[in-house]
Amino acid sequence: MSVGNETAVLANKQERMIKQIAGELGIGLGQVRTVATLLDDGNTIPFIARYRKEMTGELDEVQLRAIDDRRTYLKGLEDRKGEVIRLIEEQGKLTPELQAAIEKSTKLQEVEDLYRPYRQKRKTRASVAKERGLEPLAIWLLSQPRQGDLLGEAARYLNSDKGVNTPEEAIQGASDIVAEGLADDADIRRWVRKFTWDQGVLQSKAKDAEAESVYEMYYKYSEPVKRLPPHRVLAMNRGEREEVLGVSIDIPTDRIVEELNRRTLKGPSITRDTLAATAEDAYKRLIAPSIERELRGELTERAEEHAISIFSENLRNLLLQPPVKGRVVLGVDPAYRTGCKLAVVDDTGKLMEVAVTYPTPPHNKIAEAEVIFRRMINQYGIQLIVIGNGTGSRESEQFVVNIIRDMPEHKLQYLIVNEAGASVYSASKLAAEEFPDLDVSERSAVSIARRLQDPLAELVKIEPKAIGVGQYQHDVTQKKLDESLTGVVESAVNHVGVDVNTASPSLLSYVSGINATMARNIVKLREEKGKFVERSQIQKVPRLGAKTYEQCAGFLRISDGKNPLDRTPIHPESYDVVGKLFKDLGLKLTDIGTETLKDKLKDIELEEISVRLGVGVPTLRDIVDSLQRPGRDPRDELPPPIFHTDVLDIEDLKPGMELKGTVRNVVDFGAFVDIGIKNDGLVHISQISNKFVKHPTEVVAVGDTVTVWVLGSDLKKGRVSLTMRQP
Repeated sequence: MSVGNETAVLANKQERMIKQIAGELGIGLGQVRTVATLLDDGNTIPFIARYRKEMTGELDEVQLRAIDDRRTYLKGLEDRKGEVIRLIEEQGKLTPELQAAIEKSTKLQEVEDLYRPYRQKRKTRASVAKERGLEPLAIWLLSQPRQGDLLGEAARYLNSDKGVNTPEEAIQGASDIVAEGLADDADIRRWVRKFTWDQGVLQSKAKDAEAESVYEMYYKYSEPVKRLPPHRVLAMNRGEREEVLGVSIDIPTDRIVEELNRRTLKGPSITRDTLAATAEDAYKRLIAPSIERELRGELTERAEEHAISIFSENLRNLLLQPPVKGRVVLGVDPAYRTGCKLAVVDDTGKLMEVAVTYPTPPHNKIAEAEVIFRRMINQYGIQLIVIGNGTGSRESEQFVVNIIRDMPEHKLQYLIVNEAGASVYSASKLAAEEFPDLDVSERSAVSIARRLQDPLAELVKIEPKAIGVGQYQHDVTQKKLDESLTGVVESAVNHVGVDVNTASPSLLSYVSGINATMARNIVKLREEKGKFVERSQIQKVPRLGAKTYEQCAGFLRISDGKNPLDRTPIHPESYDVVGKLFKDLGLKLTDIGTETLKDKLKDIELEEISVRLGVGVPTLRDIVDSLQRPGRDPRDELPPPIFHTDVLDIEDLKPGMELKGTVRNVVDFGAFVDIGIKNDGLVHISQISNKFVKHPTEVVAVGDTVTVWVLGSDLKKGRVSLTMRQP
């Protein structure tokens, strides 16, 4: 094939992919084509979403990622099609019809079904029969002669040297060849797969019905395959993996065998009974186990995608929780034997002091701990105490509440935070570099304190999947999970923006276009040369070229630099537009943030001015919004966390009691709400709203402040049932 023809074939494939994606996602053909070009040119999704709105028709990040994901899948599909066509062609078995069928396939499974008969198999009963020369007898069986002698025909293939000693052995070998042919038939597999999906029932049974475990609801459980909720699929998978459950798909076998006979048998013949038995053998021995594996795999894949999407949504909401600014914080990492680790950080997050106290069992050195707490509170002017929710948190909370009661003049408050991931961070290379003189447990207390002051800046230091806002995160494909969560962190960081003069390498590495090496180089240059005073200086960072600068510049902020625009999300490529706009309005850059500017921008006609300035309306709208609120942190618009001054015991809870709480985690079956006791209460999906709710995320999100009422509590298990439906 000539270079010109190859280019044309490639262009046709790409156009076919673009059409398929546009159809699947309901997005314009031109939009998908533009996004594909932008991605191929090295642009990041946050950059495209924010600064190329005119080109994409204002597609958001979710739509852009969906296009990118489908392109990745379809590219892999096209590569596999080419590989399969090549492999079949090398065998000399490729026909125009088969090639057309492969090229028309829209799913990887369809390609694999078509390739199955030509796949190089390990030794099978059919391959052994072929080696024994029984393939002509298999063809004769399928010809379904009306007259003749089956045993007599089979006797013609007897060959003791090849292990065919009786007519029955010859018939069995020929039947094995026919059975494998039926099992490899793409149409048959497609029909059986759909029938099993529509009619199959997934069943789970306990391997030991007397044993206690968390899987007891699945000890004798069944549900139609097509209606299985994702979290139940993953729960059963885990139970099966831990050898507590046996899981299988139950299906009306007789109806499938009947369909295979209908497709195979042509009428009365001397081979009819043999072929009917062969069809049953083909299904039970070859097709059923294979299709069950495929469907279990598909169920798992769908469940994983769902679990990852919920985890991703929860993570984004957690990362975008409003920072608690301007407070000196005491972080407490509770424990029993090793004591409570304390860390004081000032209102900028700078570490002031670390200490260890032992107010919890088995030490119970309460008086000694009180002295340390009081001294720290007085010395540093502590306003807020943050306690991790790990082992010993209940006793630590009670101790802190007593301190607060005894020091009313300080107006102290406290908060329990989810400490998930703190230990992962503490033991990391990053933490060792940041706090080389602290031990692992002391670093954990610093992380707990800081994650309240700026959740985003602190949580980006932790591997995303270690942050406890998911369900079954250890049961899903880790590569997919990592890719999705990394995308979420990247999205959140770029949504908020990053102060280039204070950000850690961890935070900078998530900025559009910047990798870990560039992030370290930015910090190194900052430490060597002093603060950046304008965005253009970022181009002096080693290994940060023009394309990277284009991608990252708009997301990096300089809060007190030479150019006031550098503290806004306005991209440097639009600075000329701002200059023209200000000239048009009779304003100066120094007017940014003033009421005069806000008043003049309030009533401008965007469409009219955009034509005059030669800029698109979406970009101009973003520029105007940024000028009206320079330095705005989008997280500040969210409600702050709920602080406590007293402790609530599970024993204090009474049915009907009204409480305020913070949503800590959202899962398929409900939401976990922090109401100020050790364990979060559960609002089951049926209790989230008076209306029908398909999924809890329709109503609540991580970080939401909600009003709940107590339904009941289980003191033994420490569980609390809540409702958001007012009694």
